[in-house]
Amino acid sequence: MTATLSAQVRPAMLPQRLIAGDLDQVERILSQSLAPFRSQFGPLIKHLNHYRGKRLRPTLLLLIAHACGRLTPAHLTLGAVVEMIHTATLVHDDVLDEAETRRHVGTVNAGWGNKISILLGDLLFSKAFHLSSTVGDARACEWIGDATNRVCAGELRQTSERGNLELSEDDYFTIIDGKTAALTEVCGRLGAYFAGADSATVHALAEYGRELGLAFQIADDVLDLVGDEETAGKTLGTDLVQKKLTLPMIYLFDRLPAEQATALKRSIEQGRPDGVAICRALRETGSIESAQARAEACAEAARRQLQGLPESPYREMLESIATWAVRRDC
Repeated sequence: MTATLSAQVRPAMLPQRLIAGDLDQVERILSQSLAPFRSQFGPLIKHLNHYRGKRLRPTLLLLIAHACGRLTPAHLTLGAVVEMIHTATLVHDDVLDEAETRRHVGTVNAGWGNKISILLGDLLFSKAFHLSSTVGDARACEWIGDATNRVCAGELRQTSERGNLELSEDDYFTIIDGKTAALTEVCGRLGAYFAGADSATVHALAEYGRELGLAFQIADDVLDLVGDEETAGKTLGTDLVQKKLTLPMIYLFDRLPAEQATALKRSIEQGRPDGVAICRALRETGSIESAQARAEACAEAARRQLQGLPESPYREMLESIATWAVRRDC
């Protein structure tokens, strides 16, 4: 990615340029929602600050609201809701992946153990659902509940498929459509709906969020194999260690000679994959490039869903996010 493109699409710049005040209000709602738990679980709640990342999901929701022409108090509340749900999934993911670091610091499970981590994630989920009920429209609860069900089903499917080194490409997309794309999809739906957009626009922006989520997850799976751990700020290679098959590895097994593929699968099954050899094979077979190309195709599909929106800085930023999602390094 060129320096110019990086400057155009770096998500950390979005709040400074367009929605700084809106995100500040989302942060206040988040803080106020968790305030009652600080007296009982102060260090634990404080540690969640380390899980604060790009705030991509509330940013999407807010940008879409502005792109549709109207930001409401409901958007600010729902921005806090989707971020709370996302944080809960990260806390649970770290338990499932046995991850020790996230964003350059220890995970909750590394510091407090798995039981505390699971209960903390549950607490965040329940608080998010309660908060969504305050916006005065039952569809918010319905859509958020459906998205969360899909996220959990995707994670459950992925966990149940661990060790299945014959996972198909279709199965992979079923998994990521739930575990990642469901939440970005609902951000698009909520942002457009609560801005008063017509049903066609609501559908298009939900699709934008879905395709963006797919693109983001494929890129994330590529980075887990060939990224830089210091840059990413989290434990890399966990997919292979946990015997989770992702798109680059699916392509690799399809392209390797049968004998070589069998030997590689055996090393993964035995818990001693050769990371250097795998990375070399991924690149020699073009598997990384093919996965990246699929991510780019999803990003382009996301951008096409924005064509019905009027030209604005908010639409331009949504387009740039789709580009950034597949060209980032963390």
